[in-house]
Amino acid sequence: MASEEASLRALESLMTEFFHDCTTNERKREIEELLNNFAQQIGAWRFCLYFLSSTRNDYVMMYSLTVFENLINKMWLGVPSQDKMEIRSCLPKLLLAHHKTLPYFIRNKLCKVIVDIGRQDWPMFYHDFFTNILQLIQSPVTTPLGLIMLKTTSEELACPREDLSVARKEELRKLLLDQVQTVLGLLTGILETVWDKHSVTAATPPPSPTSGESGDLLSNLLQSPSSAKLLNQPIPILDAESEYICSLALECLAHLFSWIPLSASITPSLLTTIFHFARFGCDIRARKMASVNGSSQNCVLGQERGRLGVLAMSCINELMSKNCVPMEFEEYLLRMFQQTFYLLQKITKDNNAHTVKSRLEELDESYIEKFTDFLRLFVSVHLRRIESYSQFPVVEFLTLLFKYTFHQPTHEGYFSCLDIWTLFLDYLTSKIKSRLGDKEAVLNRYEDALVLLLTEVLNRIQFRYNQAQLEELDDETLDDDQQTEWQRYLRQSLEVVAKVMELLPTHAFSTLFPVLQDNLEVYLGLQQFIVTSGSGPRLNITAENDCRRLHCSLRDLSSLLQAVGRLAEYFTGDVFAARFSDALTVVERLVKVTLYGSQIKLYNIETAVPSVLKPDLIDVHAQSLAALQAYSHWLAQYCSEAHRQNTQQFVSLISTTMDAITPLITTKVQDKLLLSACHLLVSLATTVRPVFLISIPAVQKVFNRITDASAQRLVDKAQVLVCRALSNILLLPWPNLPENEQQWPVRSMNHASLISALSRDYRNLKPNAVTPQRKMPLDDTKVIIHQTLSVLEDIVENISGESTKSRQICYQSLQESVQVSLALFPAFIHQSDVTDEMLSFFLTLFRGLRVQMGVPFTEQIIQTFLNMFTREQLAESILHEGSTGCRVVEKFLKILQVVVQEPGQVFKPFLPSIIALCMEQVYPIIAERPSPDVKAELFELLFRTLHHNWRYFFKSTILASVQRGMAEEQMENQPQFSAIMQDLPSFTQNVHRLVNDLRYYRLCNDSLPPGTVKL
Repeated sequence: MASEEASLRALESLMTEFFHDCTTNERKREIEELLNNFAQQIGAWRFCLYFLSSTRNDYVMMYSLTVFENLINKMWLGVPSQDKMEIRSCLPKLLLAHHKTLPYFIRNKLCKVIVDIGRQDWPMFYHDFFTNILQLIQSPVTTPLGLIMLKTTSEELACPREDLSVARKEELRKLLLDQVQTVLGLLTGILETVWDKHSVTAATPPPSPTSGESGDLLSNLLQSPSSAKLLNQPIPILDAESEYICSLALECLAHLFSWIPLSASITPSLLTTIFHFARFGCDIRARKMASVNGSSQNCVLGQERGRLGVLAMSCINELMSKNCVPMEFEEYLLRMFQQTFYLLQKITKDNNAHTVKSRLEELDESYIEKFTDFLRLFVSVHLRRIESYSQFPVVEFLTLLFKYTFHQPTHEGYFSCLDIWTLFLDYLTSKIKSRLGDKEAVLNRYEDALVLLLTEVLNRIQFRYNQAQLEELDDETLDDDQQTEWQRYLRQSLEVVAKVMELLPTHAFSTLFPVLQDNLEVYLGLQQFIVTSGSGPRLNITAENDCRRLHCSLRDLSSLLQAVGRLAEYFTGDVFAARFSDALTVVERLVKVTLYGSQIKLYNIETAVPSVLKPDLIDVHAQSLAALQAYSHWLAQYCSEAHRQNTQQFVSLISTTMDAITPLITTKVQDKLLLSACHLLVSLATTVRPVFLISIPAVQKVFNRITDASAQRLVDKAQVLVCRALSNILLLPWPNLPENEQQWPVRSMNHASLISALSRDYRNLKPNAVTPQRKMPLDDTKVIIHQTLSVLEDIVENISGESTKSRQICYQSLQESVQVSLALFPAFIHQSDVTDEMLSFFLTLFRGLRVQMGVPFTEQIIQTFLNMFTREQLAESILHEGSTGCRVVEKFLKILQVVVQEPGQVFKPFLPSIIALCMEQVYPIIAERPSPDVKAELFELLFRTLHHNWRYFFKSTILASVQRGMAEEQMENQPQFSAIMQDLPSFTQNVHRLVNDLRYYRLCNDSLPPGTVKL
């Protein structure tokens, strides 16, 4: 015993030293090594057993338990059976003797160690493991300890870690399932006993706002008056010990419900009891009494009562999350819904003392989150099942959900509720699509609720009705989705509006458009307040209150314009004719607004509060352009109709739109507004494609401005967009016109002129532009290359999927620029930033226009690249030029990927050079680098080489190979094949895809009936 005592004192000293602030890391490592060596010794557990019973040092106790844990989980098979028996006997006795005095984390760890033994030995060698837990629960003195053991057992045995065999996992689950009925009965008894015991003292409660809340809705939600009466009983006041026991019991239930199947073991009595405790979460009266009485103990008791409600809702949600519901359990499920919606009615009931929002603010935030989770689970998992029950009033439920949603005290809570409405609207949409015959009946049932939802969501995004809340939203900080809190709020709201529009288009439009019209009148009326001063036009609205009202109106107009744009898709397709009038009204208003903004240049007007009103005016103008762009598909469909009817109305719409766009295509306009105008122009040129677009004077102005060498260039993104639009006007075929009416010769000539103007400076560059004798500074040369190639690459990329004629014209116009690029490439091979842009351009050419480039020139390009990318150049790019150099090599490999998968024999002569480049030049450089740069593209290139060129290695056909059976086949080019397979062990995962394809062919042949022609 003396040695054990000395060991204990030494261990206490070591542990104290280890956790002391002054102990160095080196000394800590020494102590850690000493402790690990001790733990590995045979019989160390005996010392640890003594330490546990003889010390009060937390560090020592935790270390000792860790030794036991390691022994049981990693070395248990090698422990003599007598020692195991002694450990199984001593640890539970130790727990029983000291559980009231041990710190809670030590007690919980000791419980976990005992459960780990059960995980290994129950029931064969530890037959009374679970019986002991049940006895602990049944004894009033040890009930809390038994519940902790039960929860730990559920956690460790029902959902064990991966260190157990599948058979043992299944055995443990079956053993636990056999005990479920007994366990649930015990837990039900504990909760009922506590409730009944404390309810006696509250049999005659004083009048309160929460008693007798059995309004008309309650009789609909609950089947029987007795259940309503039961749930209206006053909530008892529990002592601390009872609350602790109930919280442990509810935690056990929540975990049990996470893995046990729904069955008759979950009795109506248990469900009712859980709902009794769920009421603790919405008991404002008790929470207020606790805070009014003042003491910290009372406040803690109030928080604990709220926690009981949170735990009870966790139990309910675990049951709710199960989608597989046995037939016999559906009645219980219905009862759960009824009881939960009774709680929802209590929460959302409005009376003189409290508004709904103030009640929700007073409830525990976690309880609200759990309740919202319940509502989400109900709608997403069970609504389709419950809706058919005549005694469950879905419309009344939506009324409660509506009140709950629009009285949420936090933005996050409101977002979560909008998600629930989105789920409901999705369910309704899919239900209508699957039962078109019942469409009117379904819509009639929910119409009032949907219109109310739409109106309130629209009100919530307007400062006119919701200024206080909207001003709290952050509109500067971006989240992980690259949107601000305000943008997220608006987007989620507009998604709900759009989904209602899909179901009730007429109602939605008649609700939204008048609101938009009201705000438009304010915006369009600003012209009368514009006065001219010495410094230019100024908005003569200066009163603080007027400026604030104008700010709110402009913000609302911006949001409503986004809403109108979001609804554009519901006017096209099959409903185009039916909703034509409404859509035309919207588009005409949008065209008028965009033209108005461009003509009077509100974006350049001085205001009394420039930091607020000027951004508002710019945003409204930009949003009106964006909303009009959203209707480009509708305009395209209208274009098709107008072509047949030759209507002047459509021509007027497009011409006026161009009149609104053209003044904005200038460097004097803010980028936000400029880009909105450019995007709209691209949509007109690409999606709508009216025949007369090129002849509109405003379009001619844009052509002249872009091709004018003396005009100041737009910002890069805007320049690219405008050039794309102008190119598409000339290249894309006009809809509804035969080939002979497309005017290709004239359009081809105009496109050549456009590209010639855009590439004028670039084509004048010479291969010596990078040499010391150059006439132009290198930085200026790089700017010209960047500006030109970014435009040309975008034009090629956007035409790559179009008709052959369009691509032919495009390449004819680009041909000289492409040849210049190839001539310049060797001169800039050591300038990785320029090489990167050139290879991006060539990669886009290979993907979109390789047929038009022709075989000889394509071969010339490939050979030039192969000659330039020597091993030294590759090493320089990969090792010394950082990420830019790696990108250059990756793009070069991507070009080769396009080459090796080209069908036919044209590019097969390049295969030896490509394989040699990969295996002899690229791979040796990247093999030892831990970075994944270049490796993925190299492996992809090798895979495509094998996948598309297997005949390069295996000459015989698949048919001949199958007919020959298992006979050995002679391989061609074996050294290269072996190099690929042997030098790249990590490449084999891609090769498996090729092998699987070959196996598939063989399986197809084997499964075909005799006499069939096989692959």
